[in-house]
Amino acid sequence: MGTLALNIESQVAYLTIQSPPANALSSTLLNDLAHQLDEVEAAESVKAVVIKGVGKFFSAGADIKEFTSLQQASDYESLAKRGQELFNRIEHFSIPVIASIHGAALGGGLELAMACHIRIVTENTKLGLPEITLGIIPGFAGTQRLPHYVGTAKAYEMILTGEPITGTEAYSFGLANKVVHEEMLEQETQRLAEKIAAKGKLSIKQVMHLLPYAKTKNFDLGIEEEARAFGEVFGTEDAKEGVQAFIEKRKPNFQDR
Repeated sequence: MGTLALNIESQVAYLTIQSPPANALSSTLLNDLAHQLDEVEAAESVKAVVIKGVGKFFSAGADIKEFTSLQQASDYESLAKRGQELFNRIEHFSIPVIASIHGAALGGGLELAMACHIRIVTENTKLGLPEITLGIIPGFAGTQRLPHYVGTAKAYEMILTGEPITGTEAYSFGLANKVVHEEMLEQETQRLAEKIAAKGKLSIKQVMHLLPYAKTKNFDLGIEEEARAFGEVFGTEDAKEGVQAFIEKRKPNFQDR
């Protein structure tokens, strides 16, 4: 089974993450996502895109075990930049992208969801950036996108504690457009996607072109600095301890070095 399935129906493209058990964002999955976006762009009929996950989660984060195969700070910085570039592509996509989120969107999973234009969540979905509990930091623009949605104060709290919020809380903070009962998620997502797809493609394209201008140039500087810091942090002893503790399912013993 592939890591990402593409299905196009009624002018809506459905991209389904299918990499159980956690739908972790491996480099293979991210490469698949880039290729599927190429196909969606080439399909002239598509006017809306839905990204969703199968199983228990939307995506519970990046593939931490894959991270351990990297050696140098420059390798980690390059990894962060590749993820940032892909998620920037989604944010600047000429077709609106809806994230349909159930179960959990954590770490890289939330960073992917935040790059989408619209987010629909279930009431008990967990959304968060737990990287600091592993002795690392977000690397796919999480430190830059989260404050844009929830405000700086809440972003500090979420990133510094690593604790997730519920879908209901995410809606109240502005991180989610809509919160629904779990059994209504698919139906509500489809309804919204088809409502958008009923509009004229030329108008949709212009809206998608114009709204990104609302972001300041500081965003580009911020993600560049995040990638550098991501690489620097991964070279520390605490990062090695945190990741190892995560893999071994134990509490990390940080030494602050």
